[in-house]
Amino acid sequence: MQRSTQRGHRSMPHTADVRIEAWAPDRDGCLAEAVAALVETFADTGGARPQADTEFDLPPGDDEDLLVGVLDEVIFRLDTEGTLPLDCDVRSTDDGGLRVHWRSTSTDAVELVGAVPKAVSLHALHIAPGSAGWSCAVTLDV
Repeated sequence: MQRSTQRGHRSMPHTADVRIEAWAPDRDGCLAEAVAALVETFADTGGARPQADTEFDLPPGDDEDLLVGVLDEVIFRLDTEGTLPLDCDVRSTDDGGLRVHWRSTSTDAVELVGAVPKAVSLHALHIAPGSAGWSCAVTLDV
């Protein structure tokens, strides 16, 4: 995965699905970038204003479980509340879990520009540290 900055993300077409990649100097930043990448696959949030703050904790788990857990939460809240994050802050907790905070808005406040993800695929899931920091790659079922 070639990167032009220390922190970022991108999406790529994938056979009837979408694949996202994210990177950052640390794991928490990489997870936050993955959330941004997921949202950008289907919504144009430019001009949207935050309407609420959302905070939740994920229990301890391995890196793959935490990545899937954060992204699943985005999809769950999208399906059940009609909300999506505009920005995301991820912090590791002392017990090995995560505390996630994001400012969210209603789907009515954004323009939908792509297929809404339905699930995170476990196939070819990747998250790991490397010489340039952390990176992850995920396929989203749409």
